[in-house]
Amino acid sequence: MALTVAAERYPRYGFKKLFQVLRRQGKSWNHKRVHRIYCLLKLNFRRKGKQRLPVRNPVPLVTPEAMNQSWSIDFMHDALVCGRRFRTFNVVDDFNREALAIEIDLNIPAQRVVRVLDRIVANRGYPLKMRMDNGPELVSLMLAQWAEEHGVMLEFIRPGKPTQNAFRTVQPDIQNRNTGFLSVQNTE
Repeated sequence: MALTVAAERYPRYGFKKLFQVLRRQGKSWNHKRVHRIYCLLKLNFRRKGKQRLPVRNPVPLVTPEAMNQSWSIDFMHDALVCGRRFRTFNVVDDFNREALAIEIDLNIPAQRVVRVLDRIVANRGYPLKMRMDNGPELVSLMLAQWAEEHGVMLEFIRPGKPTQNAFRTVQPDIQNRNTGFLSVQNTE
């Protein structure tokens, strides 16, 4: 009875939290007995499985022969002097290794990624393809729709294989030289 009342009061609680609620109420029941009743009442939740990435066949890294043929996009991160972390979103044209954009902020969601790409496209036109890793901002539906609308092919590298995106971003020695930023505005 007390278990069902606690489960109705806290519908998102699992067994461990409900057991703690019962203990705070002064019930000295054994956790195995409470778990057995918890399962008999069918209060247990279905566990969510790990989200799997779709199988992607890697495409060999081909050196582009013209501008806007291939762009590489990637995220990097660093920390301010105070310890607060910031991210940089980098877009590089693979043909001449020109940095088309470097966006710096504490948080860069998928909407902002699309805005940055639109800003670049206004000056340079659309690329044929963009090579990127499997970061959450880059596998988002918003970026996929943007690419489909504008005829841009998205090439994803395999997880844990940064060499498949060899044209990608700023060199680490340049990043390591510029240390000691006080704020995000100083990084720009």
